[in-house]
Amino acid sequence: MRRILLPLVVPALLLVSGPPWLRAADSPETAFIKSALGKAIVGKTLPMAEVQRYCEARVVRMPAVKTAAEWEAEASRLRAAVLQRVVFRGEAAKWRDAACKVQWLGEIPAAENVPQPPGYRIKRLRYEALPGMWIPALLYEPEKLAGKVPVVLNVNGHVGDIGKAYIPKQIRCINQAKKGMIALNVEWLAMGQLGAEGFQHYRMNQLDLCGTSGVAPHYLAMKRGLDILLSLEHADPSRVAVTGLSGGGWQTIFISGLDTRVTFSNPVAGYSSFRTRANYLSDLGDSEQTPTDLGMIADYCHLTAMRAPRPTLLTKNSKDDCCFASAHALPPLLEAAKPVFRLYGKDNALRSHVNDNPGTHNYEIDNRQAFYGMAGDFFYPGSKEYDPKEIPSDKEVKTKQQLEVPMPDKNEDFHSLAMAISKSLPREAYQPPKADLPKDKAAAAAWQKAGRARFREIVRAKDYQVHAIASGSEEKEGVKATFWRLQMGAAWTVPAVELARADAKKTAILVADNGRASTADHVQRLLAAGYRVLAVDPFYFGESKIAERDFLFALLVAAVGDRPLGLQASQVAAIARWAAGERNVGPVTVVAVGPRSSTFALVAAALEEKAIAGLELHNPLASLKEIIEQNATVEQKPELFCFGLLEWFDVKHLAAMVAPRRLTIRAASPRAQAELAGWADM
Repeated sequence: MRRILLPLVVPALLLVSGPPWLRAADSPETAFIKSALGKAIVGKTLPMAEVQRYCEARVVRMPAVKTAAEWEAEASRLRAAVLQRVVFRGEAAKWRDAACKVQWLGEIPAAENVPQPPGYRIKRLRYEALPGMWIPALLYEPEKLAGKVPVVLNVNGHVGDIGKAYIPKQIRCINQAKKGMIALNVEWLAMGQLGAEGFQHYRMNQLDLCGTSGVAPHYLAMKRGLDILLSLEHADPSRVAVTGLSGGGWQTIFISGLDTRVTFSNPVAGYSSFRTRANYLSDLGDSEQTPTDLGMIADYCHLTAMRAPRPTLLTKNSKDDCCFASAHALPPLLEAAKPVFRLYGKDNALRSHVNDNPGTHNYEIDNRQAFYGMAGDFFYPGSKEYDPKEIPSDKEVKTKQQLEVPMPDKNEDFHSLAMAISKSLPREAYQPPKADLPKDKAAAAAWQKAGRARFREIVRAKDYQVHAIASGSEEKEGVKATFWRLQMGAAWTVPAVELARADAKKTAILVADNGRASTADHVQRLLAAGYRVLAVDPFYFGESKIAERDFLFALLVAAVGDRPLGLQASQVAAIARWAAGERNVGPVTVVAVGPRSSTFALVAAALEEKAIAGLELHNPLASLKEIIEQNATVEQKPELFCFGLLEWFDVKHLAAMVAPRRLTIRAASPRAQAELAGWADM
């Protein structure tokens, strides 16, 4: 059945310009335009300061509770909310209840060429975190087991190719077994044997784009590990520990705060409050540490307090050269959690340990002995046989090859899962009705209204009011340049350069992937066509680009409940309203250069029906599926990984929301021409 939407104008015009060395020297007008476009308006520090302030202010605060019962109810609510609204979204809800398959694959000789028997054994296994995604693991258990014993889930951080063979982790697992515990050493996604490109953490956001939680595989890999430990004959469910360094420290607090089966938690140098992260760049976390919407539901302060009254040891390093140094990371966590532990009368169950030797990013002997010591206090209280000192085991350490676990030829990863899920997207709920929309204007309007409401929710659109501050002007060659600081409420300042000739009758808002400084050719073309040009740099682009760790701040924006794509589009829409309304220089056409700018320009036009009269897109995406097909990562184009966007809409649906306003496509790929033209009444 032919699907027709309101008419779109989609000429496929390829703009070709010669290489710079073949072009003539800049004319005086061109030189002036380039100079004006390159003029600093907001400077290098303001974009960073604004995003830090914006994120810090939106992190949810600890609630005021007066009794343990009040906190117990709040902690239960928070766990349910995080699991439902952050972890198990989309297809991940199905993974949650899938059966956990485990395959035991034989033993590894615990020690060779060692005079004394080691007293423990190592078993190879693999298990499914979710259907088709296998995790290799090693089980260290005492040779002599009787009754119920403690179990420990050992997770590792960003140790690259070494993975589960990381020496401090091996020694920790060996010591746990020698001290009578059962230790499970699990591989982490993107590390060791799971080092395939598709597991790279910044690719988990491909799942987010599909409306499925990218953090779910991380969580399920840990949850299934606990399931395996607690299924063992000798496992004591009252003595269950989780510990790990760095990314393993993040895994530790994430599973320990959300899964009440964990009775002792020891995260090592693995996390800090979102509020701390907003102000200390070293702590800005990767995709898994900054999952979409977590910070608007529960901060890491909450997850720490949610450990109460169960034993919890927060280990930090005093001279940490990576992240989460004790001086700034530890105090806010203790300040939040101590009062909650006190409500239970369990002050002693919350402890901290600061490592000074070596004091760098480590889980060496001092930090390991802190774990053994607290494990002894709570797992073996009063025991005279338990010794918290580390048992020398260096000679029993094995190579990565010796510890390898056989794996299936095909193993699902973030990319393969996203590819499979995206095939059936977008969902049908907001697809256009099977009607001849150009003739049925009522059906068209109803579809657009329903879709636009859902769309606003997905991108978390804002209705900013612009307060414009002129910061100077220049005039040359008949072109006047006015420099604007466009304040969006109290949140953002968007720099803009207005270029116009005296006879300008129309207005174009110009945005570009490479920032306004790259748009001189487009400015001249638009000026010649009678346009007044507002060349702007919205959030994250051009002069508004964040000076350091920019994409990590984009992740943090999403973690506190907003969407970079929605911020960009909302800023452009607000500028259009300001231009068409307060300045009365409409009608306004938005011109976007590049696939990223074309996407947020489409979003802006879809949201702003009145002030934006038309669109001109240069080299737009043909489909959001291209992002997944190209196996892109979030640090390359963070706003395009907007959670759930592809679940409900693709580029052609955004184009349909712009109709019947004029949409012109230039320099489009053949695929984009076909995709967009197929939805137009040509």
